[in-house]
Amino acid sequence: MSTVFVWTGVTLAAYGVAAWWYRRSGHHLLCLPVLTGTALVWGALALAHVDYPVYAEATRALRWLTGPAIIALAVPLYRQAALLRRMAGPLLGALLAGCLVSVLGTLALAKALGTPLPFALSLAPKAATMPIAMQAAEGAGGLPAVAALAVVATGVLGTLFAAPVLRRLRIDDDITRSFTLGLVAHAIGTARALQTQPQSVAFAALAMGLNGVGTALVLALLVR
Repeated sequence: MSTVFVWTGVTLAAYGVAAWWYRRSGHHLLCLPVLTGTALVWGALALAHVDYPVYAEATRALRWLTGPAIIALAVPLYRQAALLRRMAGPLLGALLAGCLVSVLGTLALAKALGTPLPFALSLAPKAATMPIAMQAAEGAGGLPAVAALAVVATGVLGTLFAAPVLRRLRIDDDITRSFTLGLVAHAIGTARALQTQPQSVAFAALAMGLNGVGTALVLALLVR
């Protein structure tokens, strides 16, 4: 029980410090809490010589909270329901294209590089949000821990590069930008959209949720 309190407290403290630093930096992308907070937790684990499985078991309650947090995104979706219905066709087309390119492109590249299949299956759901990606990878025969690292890396890199790429393409529509962030960078991109385009964050939440479901389905069908 003491381990649970210690590592839960360390995780919350790391997030608090990371969030404070993120605000002090002017919301600089390289100071995203998921990046700096993770580094702080890793540092604490290394100093304490604690293995990740021990930490994962101690912080199980925090991982459970990701479910209600994702479900809470239904609130902005409900508020934008009428607009979402009007744009259903283009949104679904973009979602299908993004999902297939992410999963199939990863597997094709992994095969071309001679990557072992379990590792490739772990990377394939990288654009899905963390709980879905880990379950999808495990169900397909991949490694959940590798999938988790791939999800974090994809979220950070997707958030970093989405804005410059969209500017280069001269796309300045808030809805398109929000949907793109949710599609390529899942929860991290959605959090960024909430800060930069709060009026259209529902589209980021929609992309994140549907892409997670679509990724799991595509991967399951491929494995079958």
